[in-house]
Amino acid sequence: MARMLSLVLLLGAALQLYAQAAGPAFDEYQVKAAFLYNFAKFVEWPPGTFANSTDPIGICIVGQNPFGSALENMVEGKKVGDRAFAVRLMLDTQQASECQILFIGATEWKRTRALLEAVKIPGILTVGETDEFTVLGGIISFRLDGPRVRIQVNLQGAERAKLHISSKLLNLAEIAKRQP
Repeated sequence: MARMLSLVLLLGAALQLYAQAAGPAFDEYQVKAAFLYNFAKFVEWPPGTFANSTDPIGICIVGQNPFGSALENMVEGKKVGDRAFAVRLMLDTQQASECQILFIGATEWKRTRALLEAVKIPGILTVGETDEFTVLGGIISFRLDGPRVRIQVNLQGAERAKLHISSKLLNLAEIAKRQP
């Protein structure tokens, strides 16, 4: 029942942001920040990802921060279970072990392949916004469909990272074609 309520809240927040899309207040990165926050509710990390039950969920941004303060504002004071959120900015992936969600923005498109290779660590949900992100091995990719932000999920990538993505989230996503 709690998961169903979470899904309803996720859909409600997304629909509210989508409704704003028609007006001048639409901000693609507010919508993406809401998705990043909600991904934490619908992903199960492998045992050992966190040192204890209250460790924060690290959302890391590699390179330029396109969110401004939207992501920090989105997660401020919020928790998933007993876990708060910690938003971290990173120049590279050397501290990737501190991240459970790693966002690689479009400004890093030239380095995307190398960044994804460097974070092939179980327990990291990689999220990007370039066209080839899931083809390169990223797990979730944002794409714009008119004024809407859609998601594409690479199930093979999630499996390699030992992440379980809820079917409720998968129902909202396009599933990336299997890689050879």
